[in-house]
Amino acid sequence: MDLLINGKKALVTGAGRGLGRSIASCLAEEGVDVALVSRTRQDLETFREQYGLNHMGFTYDLLPPNNPTKMFQEVKEKFGLPDIIVHNVGGTLDITDPMCTIEDWQKVYRFNLEIAIEINLLAIPHMKDKNWGKIVHISSIAALENQGTVPYCSIKAALTAYSRSLGKNLASDGINVSSVLPGAVFTEGGYWDFTKQSRPEHVEKYLKERMSIRRFGEPDEIGKIVTFLCSDHASFIVGSAITVDGGQGLCFF
Repeated sequence: MDLLINGKKALVTGAGRGLGRSIASCLAEEGVDVALVSRTRQDLETFREQYGLNHMGFTYDLLPPNNPTKMFQEVKEKFGLPDIIVHNVGGTLDITDPMCTIEDWQKVYRFNLEIAIEINLLAIPHMKDKNWGKIVHISSIAALENQGTVPYCSIKAALTAYSRSLGKNLASDGINVSSVLPGAVFTEGGYWDFTKQSRPEHVEKYLKERMSIRRFGEPDEIGKIVTFLCSDHASFIVGSAITVDGGQGLCFF
């Protein structure tokens, strides 16, 4: 199936490795020029070596104040305005205490939601001018049920609600907004990689009891869904939250 996005420009955050790298790769394989944002320059350089110099890496830590704006301005000047944005940066920041401080809550909010909002506010006016744009937020199955830390679950739920509401508001401008809610995905050097080595019995029990498919997801199983959502074939998807979780979740929606 031709996704009809050959020659489009995409911006992917958290793109150095794991899900972000897979998403960027799947887009590149469809002929999309990708601006990858990561804290590690070497990861960005290896992507260009593999997929070509039409792609461009930008080394940024997006947490500090105003850094997403600085990043977007540099992307605009050196790469061009993106037609597609995939917000992949996010995580728990190892903040696990349900009674954590307000400052910790603000960090998790910043990392998982505010960065995306800051970038969207800069990008959406240009998408409106073109009457075309795709924005995908990488949320989590934790947005729908208690499968993680309190701050992380709460902010991912807020991200999913933001995506739904924003999508309804932008649909008439030719801009599709959606969110993808992955379940447990195995990434090299990630949480499940570490846990498989340190606590293999826990991983075996988790796969048996929590994953209907009896295995972890693979990054490309998320990347390909995201890439489809960035295509014109997904034009009737407005603010939708797509679960891709191998049967991990217990909720109906």
